[in-house]
Amino acid sequence: MKKLLYSIPAAMFFASSLAVAHGPVRQKAEEEVVINAPAEKVWGIIKDYGDMSWHPGISSVTNQDGNKKGAVRVLTLASGGTITEELKKYDEAKMSYSYKITEMSTASTITHAGAEEHVPVLPVHDYAATIGVEAQGADKSKVFWKAAYYRAYMNNDPPAEMNEEVANKAVENVLKSGLANLKTLAEK
Repeated sequence: MKKLLYSIPAAMFFASSLAVAHGPVRQKAEEEVVINAPAEKVWGIIKDYGDMSWHPGISSVTNQDGNKKGAVRVLTLASGGTITEELKKYDEAKMSYSYKITEMSTASTITHAGAEEHVPVLPVHDYAATIGVEAQGADKSKVFWKAAYYRAYMNNDPPAEMNEEVANKAVENVLKSGLANLKTLAEK
């Protein structure tokens, strides 16, 4: 009985310490834009998984296997660096596709908590996204772009370069700038 009485406070202490020490929380971002152009025209601009010329942040893309599931594309960013992505799902009929980042180059190296940390060009971890076009009548369409990810630093107490706020701002910028430029191109 005494052992049980002593083990209860120890178990409570252990459980409370686990509650305080938690890692990153999955983040989500979603952006939409209404474009004054038919859905087929808008889809025609973004449907090629190997062509991101519509996004101002991407300077070039290399692609293996086109729009087939498992296709790999490497994005060279206008600001420098690369991001490698894998196509997870492609649906021509629904005018959408999903992809996942599998590798990124390093933007910088910092020292945090006594260790060297590599800051990726997009400060996220385990990033997956879906982009698609929906018809809104004959001459209008809506484009949605949804992403889910973690901050780049997966341990507790992230450095400023790899926290949730920086990750959220970076992803929001990617989505918003891409959709704004897509709208400009499609409405020409």
